[in-house]
Amino acid sequence: MKDRLREWEGGPDTRDRNRSPAIARILITGSTDGIGKATAAQLLDDGHQVAVHARTAARLQAVRDLTDRGAEVVVGDLARIEEVRDLAEQANRLGRFDAVIHNAATMTGRTVLPVNVVAPYLLTAAVERPARLIYLSSGMHRGGRADLAGIDWAGTRSTGSYSDSKLFLTAFTAAVARRWPDTIAHAVDPGWVPTRMGGAGAPDDLDLAHVTQVWLATSDGPEALASGGYWFHQRLQGTHPAVHDERFQDELLRSLAAHTGVGLAP
Repeated sequence: MKDRLREWEGGPDTRDRNRSPAIARILITGSTDGIGKATAAQLLDDGHQVAVHARTAARLQAVRDLTDRGAEVVVGDLARIEEVRDLAEQANRLGRFDAVIHNAATMTGRTVLPVNVVAPYLLTAAVERPARLIYLSSGMHRGGRADLAGIDWAGTRSTGSYSDSKLFLTAFTAAVARRWPDTIAHAVDPGWVPTRMGGAGAPDDLDLAHVTQVWLATSDGPEALASGGYWFHQRLQGTHPAVHDERFQDELLRSLAAHTGVGLAP
């Protein structure tokens, strides 16, 4: 892995990837396996303080290696809005984080919108505001529909695809960057990697899938500090046109506020 990272970072398009020497406190949702767990492990390796998230208490066994190294834990099912509210309270009791990485996601079924969009929205609104917010998107967001008509945020029926959910989340990231100028907000495409969700045949490199999130959460480089980016392997990428449509962003915020009963503070 280290050789691959060294080769990748040493290419002709190498960016400023310097990390801050300061210790950061970072919360990562969906961190019992896959990209989320790799992100948590790398941040601990780099000397940062980490809080990991598990859907249930039973899943904490999967991060025993991280908690043995000092990681704190929060527990809650992101598909259940009351558990998301409780999760926000747990996070706030731990104290303010320097960064929150919204990593958790699901691919199919009725919970796609609750987990992929409602939960990061509500956690963003309810957790004490960190200096940095990072949301995991997908290149599939470009195939999403910028249409909120008939959307069921509660997940009682399937009304949005994975691509739709990632378009909504990426537009939400851009809205946060616009509305909260003192907070750094970025979206990241980690690639199609062989995780439990991505499948064993996914073609991208799992060893690289967490690198951009770690960099954005900790770097003092000028690119990481410039809010509003959409990234793939530490390189800015283009987005679906609706992502930066302020009218669509505002419509999305109003819809999510109406569903959750919590507005995004100015």
